[in-house]
Amino acid sequence: MDAGCPRLPDTVLFEIFLYLDHADVLSVGLVCQQWRAVARDEFLWKELFYRYYRVSRDVPRHPGAVSWYEEFQRLYDTIPCVEVQALKEHNDQVLHLSFSHSGCLFASCSKDCTVKIWSNELDISLQHSSNMRPYNWSYTQFSQFNSDDSLLLVSGVFVGPHNSSSGEIAVISMENFTLLSRVRNKPYDVFGCWLNETNLISGNLHRIGRITSCSVLWLNNAFQGIESENVNVVKRLFKIQNLNASTIRTVMVADCSRYDSPDLLLDYEEQLAASSTYPVFDLGSDSEEEEAKPKLAPEAAVQELPDVGAVPAEHGLQQLFDGIMEGRVGPAMSETELETKVAELFVRNRTKPPEPNLLPTDSNSKTKYLIFTTGCLTYSPHQIGIKRILPHQMTTAGPVLGEERHSDEFFDSLDHIIDIHGHIIGMGLSPDHRYLYVNSRAWPRDCVISDPMQPPPIAEEIDLHVFDLKTMKEVKRALRAHRAYTPNEECFFIFLDVSRDFVASGAEDRHGYIWDRHYNICLAKLQHDNVVNSVAFSPVEQELLLTASDDTTIKVWRSPRAVRVRQARRPQPRKLLFSWLMNQKS
Repeated sequence: MDAGCPRLPDTVLFEIFLYLDHADVLSVGLVCQQWRAVARDEFLWKELFYRYYRVSRDVPRHPGAVSWYEEFQRLYDTIPCVEVQALKEHNDQVLHLSFSHSGCLFASCSKDCTVKIWSNELDISLQHSSNMRPYNWSYTQFSQFNSDDSLLLVSGVFVGPHNSSSGEIAVISMENFTLLSRVRNKPYDVFGCWLNETNLISGNLHRIGRITSCSVLWLNNAFQGIESENVNVVKRLFKIQNLNASTIRTVMVADCSRYDSPDLLLDYEEQLAASSTYPVFDLGSDSEEEEAKPKLAPEAAVQELPDVGAVPAEHGLQQLFDGIMEGRVGPAMSETELETKVAELFVRNRTKPPEPNLLPTDSNSKTKYLIFTTGCLTYSPHQIGIKRILPHQMTTAGPVLGEERHSDEFFDSLDHIIDIHGHIIGMGLSPDHRYLYVNSRAWPRDCVISDPMQPPPIAEEIDLHVFDLKTMKEVKRALRAHRAYTPNEECFFIFLDVSRDFVASGAEDRHGYIWDRHYNICLAKLQHDNVVNSVAFSPVEQELLLTASDDTTIKVWRSPRAVRVRQARRPQPRKLLFSWLMNQKS
């Protein structure tokens, strides 16, 4: 094929041969003679696109694409599916990857109890490694750069007295890699996250009963050496009651300010309304894109919260106790059922009402959402809780215990709950924070949970749900392809990541996966020798993807186009030899 022809899969060339009706076509060169005519034929490329990628024909073309040919080229040439490097500096399972916002650095966490900082240049190289064992850590599990990339949050499992495990968060300066502060974090799978450049969120857990507890979320100053009577280094954000052995885990923060100008609209009708001003898709840059059909799956329902103050708690508790004493409560309650019932009645009159008007109406709003996994039926995380953080709450200034509370505001209520009806094993935000992607393993459809300590069995198939945080509704159908095999009680987090055009996830089937966000199709499987725990797109170059695995390696993947460009930039050996010979002659 001559230089002017694109590199196409053989199956696509076969389709072109059929279209051109060349019974005697023996070489690709004959096709290339008519390439200009073929490249202009939109009907051909539309048919090829739907047939080759098996996309439903009711899915419109990407509104930013100039042609079906360009869309076909995008999906076969810009997916980061070519392995270009394997990093083997870790000596145990690699659990998590995170890029800096500039894309110049990334961090990796591992069971070897180190956090490593890597330089993302032409060839990726190790820049620094911090060993956390001297601080009694068992392993590092999560990291996140702050918004200006000057600080790195590292979360790990801390071994306390009598070998009890909780979590701890460390803050490392990117200027000289010094440890600035450490914050206790319980349970350890809260992970922690940045709220802004200098403040991070951690968790604590207080047991109230055998299956009832209280999660407290704290705002911490990264520079805890700054202490004075006028400056706090910590402040309580929220205090939330947990029922049936559930706890708050996996906290993250979504910024609402970009909801009206997303990178990608996933609602086809909304996309159509915006298409007149939609930017043209450019294969050579990370520009904008969008869409998908809104469909609320029965398994994942968004709940509006009830009025928690509707029935006085004292009356309900008194009625319950009177019924127990007089034998009117039946059938007989178990100890756990009684504890849950009492906790539910108590919390009714001791909870601050939800914030009104959760959905942001001002595109310039400085409001942020705190998003986390939680539950109400069992200890396995099966709900997503959303709590609005107002501007005045985004600083450690003021009382350490937060705003003054009335006696009937002992707990904070959630502003929104999304029920997944399955075990949540991963969450990630789109770059514009408009969409929340959730990995989950579904429960049986009609299962009944009678014991919170015995959650339902979970599916091997992983469902990747997508929720619009502007409307609080599920959009598209759940993405599928990846699988997990660990049973419920041993289930662990599998991190996913979202770029402008793609979403990627790890899996327990020894592969990473990439889907197209617009067409809702799986585009690539990326092989490892063991479980893939984490994936990470470069925030400035979505044709670069990292995958981390239990096989102790980090693999670097680039798109076919990026590989060609990189190879073209490298000096050719024959040219170097020719230059050397010419120098020898002179």
